[in-house]
Amino acid sequence: MAKTIFCIGNGESRAPVDLIKLRPHGKIYGCNALYRDFTPDVLCSVDGQTMHEVYHSGYPDNNETWFRDWNPIPGVTYNMVVYANLSPSEIEIAKKNFKVYQNERGDRQEFVFHGSNISGQIGIIRRIAGGEQIESKQINHTGTYISWVNPDDKAHNLKELKDGKDRGWACGATSGLVAINQNEDIEEIYMIGHDLKSNTQFINNMYKSTQNYGDARNKPIPEVNWINQWDTLMKENPKVKFIKVNPRGIRGGDNINNMVPEWKSKNVEYINFNELNKRFGCVSGLTDSQ
Repeated sequence: MAKTIFCIGNGESRAPVDLIKLRPHGKIYGCNALYRDFTPDVLCSVDGQTMHEVYHSGYPDNNETWFRDWNPIPGVTYNMVVYANLSPSEIEIAKKNFKVYQNERGDRQEFVFHGSNISGQIGIIRRIAGGEQIESKQINHTGTYISWVNPDDKAHNLKELKDGKDRGWACGATSGLVAINQNEDIEEIYMIGHDLKSNTQFINNMYKSTQNYGDARNKPIPEVNWINQWDTLMKENPKVKFIKVNPRGIRGGDNINNMVPEWKSKNVEYINFNELNKRFGCVSGLTDSQ
């Protein structure tokens, strides 16, 4: 168990932070595509496409990972679950129009399924053929995601947490929830890269315009849910200090370097990169103004 926790978000402000240098000082919890560049002590992922990307990479074979609704089911049910009662011709139509994302089965006997089955995809094709206008967003979100699972992996379902609950939160606050469940003596959580907002009119994410992430030209994601979820966690854990790390602290002047007015709990603290670097020697390219 650890007294100091680092919850690493994927906001672009964390780019100068050398995560490796945090290792001697506490336990590191990361989110989603962080695994592409760095191996945290614990990785959390809660969105269907990204969860299966992580699993297909082989990352959970050797690294602790927590997923949402990760429920392996027997391989003998594959055709029933994925293809339902479709005719062979309908299955071929679906395969030409929609992607089925899955890894190699090999000798694995169970799989995890998310998304829409082929029957659901065929339903959309039928509606289009019937002249119905279907939003492109609905079509794009209609995918079939399958992971054939290694029985010896280190993947966990969030419902396996000590309190038996998956709050349905976004990945950032979920990483904090997992950390608190796993570390009874926890004293402080450093929130690095949890920018919440953007300083531009575009999305703020380290992995924008990459696989399973929004286009760099997309508008910022509304932050209200992220703020409320962290606020709930702060209120439920008054003995834990939540330290939000901003490049320039709370000097203001933009959307990121500021206090979060909704967070009124006494266990919230803000520090800048200079202070973070004094404590852990982990930030490069600092200036006196930071």
